[in-house]
Amino acid sequence: MNQPLAERIYVLDTSVLVHDPTALFHFEEHDVCLPSAVLEELDAAKEGLSEVARNARQVSRFLDDLLAGHTPGSLQDGVALGSGAPGEPSGRLFFETEGHGRGDSAILAAAGRLREGRAQTPVLVSKDINLRIRAQVAGIAAEDYESDRVIDDVDLLPTGVEAIPADVWQRARAHERGYRVPVPEDTVWRVNQCLYAEDGFEGVVRSFEDRHAVLAPVADFRERNAVWGVRARNREQNFALHLLMDPEIDLVSLLGAAGTGKTLLTLAAGLAQTMDQGRYREVIATRATVAIGEEIGYLPGTEEEKMTPWMGALMDNLEVLSAPDSGLGGDWARAATADLLHSRVRIRSMSFMRGRTFLEKFVILDEAQNLTAKQMKTLITRAGPGTKVICLGNIGQIDTPYLTESTSGLTYVVDRLKDWPHSGHVTLRRGERSRLADYASDVL
Repeated sequence: MNQPLAERIYVLDTSVLVHDPTALFHFEEHDVCLPSAVLEELDAAKEGLSEVARNARQVSRFLDDLLAGHTPGSLQDGVALGSGAPGEPSGRLFFETEGHGRGDSAILAAAGRLREGRAQTPVLVSKDINLRIRAQVAGIAAEDYESDRVIDDVDLLPTGVEAIPADVWQRARAHERGYRVPVPEDTVWRVNQCLYAEDGFEGVVRSFEDRHAVLAPVADFRERNAVWGVRARNREQNFALHLLMDPEIDLVSLLGAAGTGKTLLTLAAGLAQTMDQGRYREVIATRATVAIGEEIGYLPGTEEEKMTPWMGALMDNLEVLSAPDSGLGGDWARAATADLLHSRVRIRSMSFMRGRTFLEKFVILDEAQNLTAKQMKTLITRAGPGTKVICLGNIGQIDTPYLTESTSGLTYVVDRLKDWPHSGHVTLRRGERSRLADYASDVL
């Protein structure tokens, strides 16, 4: 029985499916086509333990479920991708099998045959910008895959820090937890939002009462309350240290360019709460090994030794923090302190995170802008009782192919957890590395 055709038919590139296996079901009423070249590339990518291999296998499972009960002859009319009920796609899945081989040229050829042989308008969907350019040159409509876009504009991402309007601060009243401040019209404040007034007050939102926010003042980490010898150098760093040291906050995300102090502040807070306060058993640090993919077997040694070259920023900051407060003891004291700190700071590979549960750990996810939303979910859900997770990154410096500022896993976490009362976020804006680094970042 022939089914009515949708106006468009989207031809999916392999890059879309290995990026998001559920992409098949995100085209609503439109039809979807998979060229045979894509099926061959998925088959070639399925081996291994990398994220690409896992996603390729997941696509194969989806296809197997969709094709269950269909005969080869019935595929001419396509396979229903969903029931068409609210929230489910109503389009159909077709396969283009006339071509042979793999690669971009084979996928382009398949899209060209669809343009000549069907009444529908074919649109090539790919995460590969060069393939989209080639398609447009050949007269084939091409689009980026945007269903995984977290927000339309990263400028809309909350910074976590906001000024209290002067007229609003004048109406603040004393409260047992600090101050009770009216929430301005057309303004959204959230629990753990960092707020400051022009007279120097700095506080965080603890709760809401009848369109009023209850603000608790934060400790001053600039002068009197250094954390493991580290002092805040600006307002955003002071707020960041507060969130990092607050036991009621289970997840903290810190965004900022290089030199804003993300790693140093986080490591200092982790060591203070592990070594001094005994709140956590140890500090766990990990990051994506983008340059060589998911595998780390090319480097000699144990898991920690293989990961050490990738954790250069963390190791640099650990050297700073391992220096004794006093000048007594010389090299021996520094070496002893460094050995002690290294025994409580563990470096782990993301490749072996599945199935693990971290109990009473201070977990640092460094360079989190290079992780997908799925990877971030996998890592954050490893947290067990008493564990705190810190996500660090700079969404303006993404190295992972096919990820953008609006689809990064770090953007995803900041946006999805912004309303959870046990999470906090701060965007660090001022570089504090050195006057040379600050000037070079502005003019070079």
